[in-house]
Amino acid sequence: MNKLEKKLLEKISDLHTMPSGAFNIRKNGQLFDRASTKEIEITPKKNKNGINIKIKDGTKNKSVHIPVIITVGGLNDLVYNDFYIGKDCDVLIVAGCGIHNATCKTSLHSGIHSFHVGQNSKVRYVEKHIAEGKSGDKILNPITKIVLQKNSFMQIETLQLDGVTSSLRKTIARLGEGATLKVQENISTSEQQWTKTYFKVLLAGRDSRAEIVSHSVAKGRSFQEFKSNLIGQELCFGHVECDGIMMDEARIVSVPMIDAQNSNSSLIHEAAIGKIASDELIKLMSLGLSKEEAENMIIEGFLLG
Repeated sequence: MNKLEKKLLEKISDLHTMPSGAFNIRKNGQLFDRASTKEIEITPKKNKNGINIKIKDGTKNKSVHIPVIITVGGLNDLVYNDFYIGKDCDVLIVAGCGIHNATCKTSLHSGIHSFHVGQNSKVRYVEKHIAEGKSGDKILNPITKIVLQKNSFMQIETLQLDGVTSSLRKTIARLGEGATLKVQENISTSEQQWTKTYFKVLLAGRDSRAEIVSHSVAKGRSFQEFKSNLIGQELCFGHVECDGIMMDEARIVSVPMIDAQNSNSSLIHEAAIGKIASDELIKLMSLGLSKEEAENMIIEGFLLG
């Protein structure tokens, strides 16, 4: 990899060198390098682009990295990655895509990930989306499908920063008995960029639980839309929180939907959209920061704090 490619890889996956565990690195629509371990097996799909990742029962304190980098224009990259996590596991999965497009052509990556999480397993999933370059469009369309079995736990941390021209983000999940899904989504848009996010979570099992928190900042003339659909079929708890900061001429839309199909379902949606509080700006500016520096500090704390 050249310096640009190494820098992109570091930004989306915090990798300074090749990882020592299981990994699959994709570069400009092709496999760059791949490695499996005795606990985590990665194999290519036979009939379409993508990989199968199988994690054995009882695998703990292990990680797998599957980053994608794109440094060319005119690429339409579509991949299907399926994770099969066994019982009693505790693993970290790091994904994400970094695009650097300096051409007048569009660069597009669509990653369709499915997770089958076994009983009593714990998964932390980190996904970062970053785009650079002043020329062509940089489009990212992630789709995440999740099935959580009895007493399993999945934590999702997603980050999308300025530079992504447009993105359509979908997460669909089904939770079994005692299963828990926690999501922390952080999105920033600027200029005329747009992002649409959609969550559909089926709380099918007794004592299942879903907590979805979305923090977003919209600047320039960008547009963001957040839609959520919580469906409670059993004794369960679901909570969605959507907080947005608008600046300049940006627009944010939040559309909640709650479907309680059982009298023991407890479903909550909260939304707050507004601008940066003037007292916060004044306090930081009194410490010697310019208005722009103060705004950037508040935004960084809101998104990454």
